[in-house]
Amino acid sequence: MPEYQVKIVDAFTTRRYAGNPCGVVTRADGLSDDQMQAIARELNASETAFVLPSRRAMFRVRFFTPAKEIPLAGHPTIATMHALVEEGRIDLSGGPVRVTQELSIGLLPVDIALDADRNVRVVMTQGRPEFGRRLDRSVIADALGIAPSDILADAPVQVVSTGTPQAMVPVRSLDVLRRLRPNYQHLGDLEEVGHYFSTHVFCLEAMEPGHRAHARHFAASAGVPEDPVTGSATGAMAAYLWKYGLVREPRYTVEQGHLMGRPGLVEVEVDADGDEPVGIRIAGTAVTVLRGTIAV
Repeated sequence: MPEYQVKIVDAFTTRRYAGNPCGVVTRADGLSDDQMQAIARELNASETAFVLPSRRAMFRVRFFTPAKEIPLAGHPTIATMHALVEEGRIDLSGGPVRVTQELSIGLLPVDIALDADRNVRVVMTQGRPEFGRRLDRSVIADALGIAPSDILADAPVQVVSTGTPQAMVPVRSLDVLRRLRPNYQHLGDLEEVGHYFSTHVFCLEAMEPGHRAHARHFAASAGVPEDPVTGSATGAMAAYLWKYGLVREPRYTVEQGHLMGRPGLVEVEVDADGDEPVGIRIAGTAVTVLRGTIAV
């Protein structure tokens, strides 16, 4: 019976049992699609990453939720690169490095360095932002258990993608975020019908001084009722905030997970051409909490 090395890595934190836990299989050669999906379902983290050989990049990485594969994922990228540095497969002894990962959406660079506290800091470049269909705020509000008036009136509810399409829902305050009572069946149905992966709800208030926004994230159709800290959606949110003039700062920090007892921080970098965001990067650190093997 073959066994594979597996880790659980908490991303967007330097503290164990905070941030977002991710399964990482750093040598996934030989696993079939069904086996990867079964492992992701068994680990039951919001996502599990599988590292494979690539002829086009340094690594090929695939991401699975407990229910399905997705094209791009933020916290698994942070967790995966942390795990590969830990194993010595990415060498930081000579200073910062850039590696390229092959994803189903193409090749994307990742910049990795040690920060002042010797934590592995991973900067993930995401895909160019794409702005999709606008959604009915009343329907979304009903699925989230809030009133339509709790959603910002002067900004759309819209699907945005930097690699994974996700609904962006700007709400008025932290109080609204605390009051969310999602109907997961309804949210999941909307995601399936609307052909987007998940629902990202955020406000421009923060719990800690110096931070720019706070968010919650739901991916009911992917088997993830609530995701603690979401890198891909933070990137799409940053593009959205820039496009609609809500935040025109090139660098800032976003909070997520605090209301789940798993606080995490995502650093954001935005490149723009006037009103249009053209480049998005998110950054964070991670910590390994478990090492073991899984039988296949």
